[in-house]
Amino acid sequence: MGKLKTMSPRIGRLAPRIGRAPGDEKARLKERDKTVDWRSWYGTERWKKLRREVWVRDKFICQKTGQLCIGRYPAGNSPVADHKIPHRGDERLFWDPDNIETVSKAYHDGEKQRQERALR
Repeated sequence: MGKLKTMSPRIGRLAPRIGRAPGDEKARLKERDKTVDWRSWYGTERWKKLRREVWVRDKFICQKTGQLCIGRYPAGNSPVADHKIPHRGDERLFWDPDNIETVSKAYHDGEKQRQERALR
């Protein structure tokens, strides 16, 4: 008598038809960029110039860890211009150079995000 073979489940492999797949961070960020007006400020030349000025002012040193931020994105030691006080769309806070500091991408994507989530 031959062995019965089980079929592999196919339902788990189907992509959702409504919304996005759970854990699809890239899709969530892309959707957020389309729906939140102030997100477009990050693509402006004004922002690019301001963040560069902040990095130079801070000598490309992470103001939280002291790490030298000389990597290229997406390296953990690449510089990020981070708002000290979250602006949440407040134009005054967004463009204030005294509210922006240089941090490493590793710090920004790790510890800083944990702190912000805890405040919500």
